[in-house]
Amino acid sequence: MKVKAVKEKMLTFAKTRKNMACFIVPMVQAIATSIYRKAASKSIASPEASALNRHIPALEKMLWGGTIMLVVDHVINGELTWRFPFFTALGQTGGFETMLQEMLSVGVPMSLVLTGIWAIYALTRKKAATGAEA
Repeated sequence: MKVKAVKEKMLTFAKTRKNMACFIVPMVQAIATSIYRKAASKSIASPEASALNRHIPALEKMLWGGTIMLVVDHVINGELTWRFPFFTALGQTGGFETMLQEMLSVGVPMSLVLTGIWAIYALTRKKAATGAEA
């Protein structure tokens, strides 16, 4: 009986919760990364560039790919619409606060994890390249 009640609560929560805005944080990070890559394209391509700088394009692709995937997911789930106010949460009372909470509690950690994975990737590639030269 308890399992059924929990399932019903989860289903009700999922139906009423249409306020996802977590993709905004990685999207802003992707925009900033794209601007940085374009501004520092010569230094990124130079042989003296740090391992992290050389792999900025990989971070950019990861961020944009994740952002596009999340936008598509939110459109499919009805959390984004094609008409103003676009975010269904903004049509509700207290929707902006809910969106801000979603960005801080889901978007920021998601971006931090993705950036951490990218840093590990870039540093691992550097070690692999250094090991191959020796």
